Amino acid sequence: MIPAVDILEDVPLAPHTTLELGGDARFFLRATDERTVRDALRWAARRGVRVGILGGGSNLVVDDAGFDGLVVEMALRGVEEREEGDRVLVTAAAGEEWDPFVERTVAAGWQGLECLGGIPGRVGATPIQNVGAYGQEVAETITSVRVLDRDTLAFGSLAPQECAFAYRDSYFKRNPERYVVLAVTFALRPDAPPAVRYAELARALEDVEAPSSSTVRETVIALRRRKSMVLDFADENHRSAGSFFTNPVMSADEARRVVDRAVADGLVERAEDVPRWDVGDDRVKLAAGWLVERAGMHKGTRHGRVGISTKHALALVHHGGGTTEELLELAARVEAAVRDRFGVTLQIEPTRW
Repeated sequence: MIPAVDILEDVPLAPHTTLELGGDARFFLRATDERTVRDALRWAARRGVRVGILGGGSNLVVDDAGFDGLVVEMALRGVEEREEGDRVLVTAAAGEEWDPFVERTVAAGWQGLECLGGIPGRVGATPIQNVGAYGQEVAETITSVRVLDRDTLAFGSLAPQECAFAYRDSYFKRNPERYVVLAVTFALRPDAPPAVRYAELARALEDVEAPSSSTVRETVIALRRRKSMVLDFADENHRSAGSFFTNPVMSADEARRVVDRAVADGLVERAEDVPRWDVGDDRVKLAAGWLVERAGMHKGTRHGRVGISTKHALALVHHGGGTTEELLELAARVEAAVRDRFGVTLQIEPTRW
């Protein structure tokens, strides 16, 4: 069982999030092994308190009132590698920092995660959000996710199809009270060519003949840095949860209506000027950042002590001394502007406590 000394009370959560916002956790535990995670759930169940699972806090919005329950910080560490045919299976514990893990795989010459460099957070969060960027997402390489069932307290493993991955979505995200992610196994390919599918990335590499995975990762990080999408404490936009809204996915007819409205309102000269992508099944993805700016919510917009990033219209940032209430008020303003202008309802990406 958990020694009483390990359970802390009234722990500020703001320092555990990249937004640096939010109140205190009533109880807090840092778990460094799987047994401690299970014991923590038992401890909470006996006392009738809810449990929140904390990773790097890079995709989390905590209310000003804090979290009235037990917060378990996932600090499980360790990486294991084994060859299987023409691929390498790499298993990383949930508490491993994501970007150093990506750097490790790229340095080893393994393809599969190179476009996902520079993203803050920990490994355990990646299947929950189906983390993706620059034309690549973790669902492409995940072969299994080790979990703790919160209902039965049994350890187990889920195959990719059981994870129900979708765009920035998964079974874990839709059912947050069911499983705790303990480790993730990725299938990577030695010496395979990197994924250069995203137009912006392809343009940045157009003068590079046969770029390596390492070059792709470095280029992605440089592109992210220009948008204040890497964690840099010298950057005025560093208190952020990254993209605050997901790119909306809708039917082709709905997307056509949005495009027609943009042309009719003189926002673009041609329908082709509205950024959008066919995602199959007669569905189309629009660029949320483009919608936000064309709805009049520009980069650098301020709302009290929070605002829209000066570099990226999808990132809401905290300038210091602010509150979560202010942040959510700004998010509501952005949502309303896009809905009024285009009839599109944006969805917030970060988890909210």
